[in-house]
Amino acid sequence: MRINFDFTDLEAFLAVQDTGSFHLASEKLGLSQSAITRRIIKLETALGSKLFLRTTRDVKSTLAAKRLRPRAETILNDTRETARALRDESAAFAHQMARSLTIATIPTVIASVLAPALRAVSKAEQNVRFRLLDFAANEVAEAVAQGDADIGLCSVPAFEPTTRFEFLFDDPIVIALPHGHALTSKAILTWADLSDENLILPNRDTGNRMLIDDALARSGVPLSWKVEVGRTTTALDCVSNGLGMAPLPRSAIGSDVSSSVIYRPIHAPSIARPIGVVLKAGNVENALAQRVVDELRKTARSVASTK
Repeated sequence: MRINFDFTDLEAFLAVQDTGSFHLASEKLGLSQSAITRRIIKLETALGSKLFLRTTRDVKSTLAAKRLRPRAETILNDTRETARALRDESAAFAHQMARSLTIATIPTVIASVLAPALRAVSKAEQNVRFRLLDFAANEVAEAVAQGDADIGLCSVPAFEPTTRFEFLFDDPIVIALPHGHALTSKAILTWADLSDENLILPNRDTGNRMLIDDALARSGVPLSWKVEVGRTTTALDCVSNGLGMAPLPRSAIGSDVSSSVIYRPIHAPSIARPIGVVLKAGNVENALAQRVVDELRKTARSVASTK
């Protein structure tokens, strides 16, 4: 059996019963009297029963109307309760979502930039949660563009038309050397100093490798790599174990680097990667995202001042 009436028809029916008048029912519901009449006719047609007997003096309910009333009240009350419950659940869920944040980030800035910012936010605000996605720079921008992450933190990514990049600081490339290496006696190194050294370089598909290759081309010094690695932590392990020296972002080395590894600035030419926040273009970030971005700006200023 097809049900060919809706909740508004039942509301009109109850209003007519309560007031005993189509005119008063229209005032109660804020509808025209003709609209009330149409809804009652629709309900009567759907049920196949006359609900009201109208005279010039009053409106009387039929037996069918008296039987319909408790069922109509139950239907509308259940519907209102369901709507209230769904609104409450939606509000609770929205609140929960507002207290969690997904951040896509390149791994090399977690220790020096992202972790201090998240620690500051967690200290100021209770019951916040962070989901970190460690990606390459282009994957960070893609995650934000596709909505998989609320914000991103990375070096300059490939252009994504639906995202914007907010610059935070320049992160210089330095050289990580094993403790005791002869070149540690120099306060500053040049690329020419590395001509006879074994280099540990990042993979060719990374942004850092493109920066380094460009620097090597501009320096005019013929250098070759000994080891290629995918992660900075792997490069540091290789340096620590005497496999060579690695050009790395300064922020990736951190303050708690192993005592078996030290770093030196490298010039001629100097290179740095721009670090910034990736945000969805045109979107207003939620309160938690905005708080994290504010803390990232503060942390970035602190990191930049130590370079």
